[in-house]
Amino acid sequence: MFGIIRKKKQDVRDRTVYMEVCGDNKVAYRVIAGRLCGGGYDVVTYGIEAQDLCSGEYECIPDFSRDIEDAVDFAEMLISSRSRPSAIYSRALSYLCVSI
Repeated sequence: MFGIIRKKKQDVRDRTVYMEVCGDNKVAYRVIAGRLCGGGYDVVTYGIEAQDLCSGEYECIPDFSRDIEDAVDFAEMLISSRSRPSAIYSRALSYLCVSI
């Protein structure tokens, strides 16, 4: 009944910082653009990074969305809620639940 599902690994390459904002809580929030490579095709994707400039804590979702408006909107939500890098995944789930 249960089996192993193999999925080809997809890498995000040619990353470029699209937008960077340093919040008043000393956390840098970035929207990054890159190409998702794998399976014989390339797709432009946008990711989110959060880095605490004081402690060095860093989290990244390299392929958050294929729509730039969703990525920027999510970054604005992180900035307004003063989210720490450790909370980026739970905030992403909350955002995706509302946006879908």
